[in-house]
Amino acid sequence: MIFESHAHYDDEAFDEDREILLSSMQANGIGTIINVGAGIASTKSTLALTRQYPFLYAAVGVHPSEAAELDEDKLNWLKEQCGMDKVVAVGEIGLDYYWPEPDHELQQYWFERQLEIAEETGLPVIIHSREAARDTLDLIKSHDAGHKRKGVVHCFSYTKEMAKEYVKMGYYLGIGGVVTFSNARKLKEAVAEIPIENILLETDSPYLAPVPNRGKRNSSLNLPYIAQAVADLKGISREEVIDITCRNAQELFFGAAE
Repeated sequence: MIFESHAHYDDEAFDEDREILLSSMQANGIGTIINVGAGIASTKSTLALTRQYPFLYAAVGVHPSEAAELDEDKLNWLKEQCGMDKVVAVGEIGLDYYWPEPDHELQQYWFERQLEIAEETGLPVIIHSREAARDTLDLIKSHDAGHKRKGVVHCFSYTKEMAKEYVKMGYYLGIGGVVTFSNARKLKEAVAEIPIENILLETDSPYLAPVPNRGKRNSSLNLPYIAQAVADLKGISREEVIDITCRNAQELFFGAAE
């Protein structure tokens, strides 16, 4: 069974067929899904989904693009949710410099505060980093000694050299549909270079569908295409990729391979 390490099934893109789609996952070989909060509202809807689907687990957090919504009360609420059943990570949190807003210093402040929540609660982190490679790495390094459960850099998009930095710290890289794109040279190089034991499979649904469904709404049903692309780069079978990445995800999110 494939472990989906990053999806957003609370997104409005799934409003018309969410129940039908999620109910089909197990029969289609998708064993476990981490649904990832991107703000306070989506964290609440994510928690609701975990109560409905036994195979779906939650990450709670505020995406850097939504950092301006955070305050101390909301941060305390997020910390409280970390103790709830089926909450397995803090995320997605990080830095996104693609747009000028929110202010970079504000993003950094709330990123650090959410890293502190992960440290205090013992949960791993799901990191979002876009056009902020060095600042993201530096902030994670500044907290690394106090964070035993580590985390995953979701939708990894940087160089193989940056990938090796994260691997050295014990982090995983989330590999999604972009690895199937013909122009994803940097990502393909990184995937080929790092150990398969540091890779997780993800879709970021409903975004970033892989070839041959690029441009369409994404779902976890596309994970076999991503697994095959990783297998081709690593020179192993798709089944080996699925098995190893499943164990990796179980280790990260549940504390032990099941």
